Amino acid sequence: MFRLRYLLPVLTAALAGAVIALALSGGGSTRTVTVVQPARGASVPSSLTTLAPTKGLTINQIFRQDGPGVVDIVVTAQTSTGGFFGGTQETQGEGAGVVYDTKGDILTDEHVVANATSVTVTFEDGYKVGAKVVGTDPSTDVAVIHVNAPASQLHPIPFADSSTAQVGDPVVAIGSPFSLPETVTSGIVSAVGRSITAPNGFTILGAIQTDAAINPGNSGGPLLDANGRVLGLADQIETNNTTANGQGSNSGVGFAIASNMVAHIANEILAGHPIRHPYVGVLLNGNSTGGAQISSQPGSVQPSSPASAAGLEPGDLITAINGKTISSTEQFIATVDTYTPGQTITLTVRRGGATLHIKLTLGTRPNTAPQTG
Repeated sequence: MFRLRYLLPVLTAALAGAVIALALSGGGSTRTVTVVQPARGASVPSSLTTLAPTKGLTINQIFRQDGPGVVDIVVTAQTSTGGFFGGTQETQGEGAGVVYDTKGDILTDEHVVANATSVTVTFEDGYKVGAKVVGTDPSTDVAVIHVNAPASQLHPIPFADSSTAQVGDPVVAIGSPFSLPETVTSGIVSAVGRSITAPNGFTILGAIQTDAAINPGNSGGPLLDANGRVLGLADQIETNNTTANGQGSNSGVGFAIASNMVAHIANEILAGHPIRHPYVGVLLNGNSTGGAQISSQPGSVQPSSPASAAGLEPGDLITAINGKTISSTEQFIATVDTYTPGQTITLTVRRGGATLHIKLTLGTRPNTAPQTG
């Protein structure tokens, strides 16, 4: 069975049998989440740099140019022990991050810093400093951390426009796989527009797939384009290979959160804006055609959700939003994401042999994806 895994290696655990992974189920496979940490910051570049139409740099040139802007992140976190008496245990994990600006803001994956009680950042030259989590968004797996470090340590890496990425483009990954900081691997963009599962169970759209070797510890590290610009943050791997302690290892199928999404969420966090995603409250079939179809499973229309209030029913096929044709589940999610909580949209729905036009007022996405019965 293939396993989609987040890329944070567990270093130590205070109690025997401690785990740092969060298991998510879906689509008949097990999805395992792993964690790394963010910080507090200020302003951010207001615009993205597009991919330049050049032959690009050598791998060595990219590493020498961008290596100082990639950091190692060690996180101590409190996790639940579960069981009858509950309780927590202390665990440690390691990942990577990208220097975002000269004010000390660093970007990484949310799962790297989830539940963090302390975060330590180490720069390429060995300089080590504590970090604070500025903000996180588990729905996109993006986090910002902040360090008070000398300007000489801060080497921001420009961001690419991920919408221009194409299959076959060369890429380079830098991270801390298996506690080996400054590890460089290379490959290509294997696919674009992939859907992966966020730590809170919702869907992240537009992920970039790569065959560059990424492993536990690469989480939050950059996937760089041929010009050394950040194309995405390494996030997950799909694999049937595991290490002796059960961690997933590279099988040539890795995923990075697209840089455009990362930059947008980071800018919102740094501006002090709350991250709120629109919410409908339905479980959709992943393989529906001609629209986005609500599953027939019990609970597929969540009680007390916007969908329930609007009168949506299991089995409904949504074919348009405000007159815009919807041809797939992914397109439905992407279109809903262009609206904000509180807005009212009109859904075109096929139910039996009838076509309905249903008004729905979007809610705010809960902290975790609801489970169906």
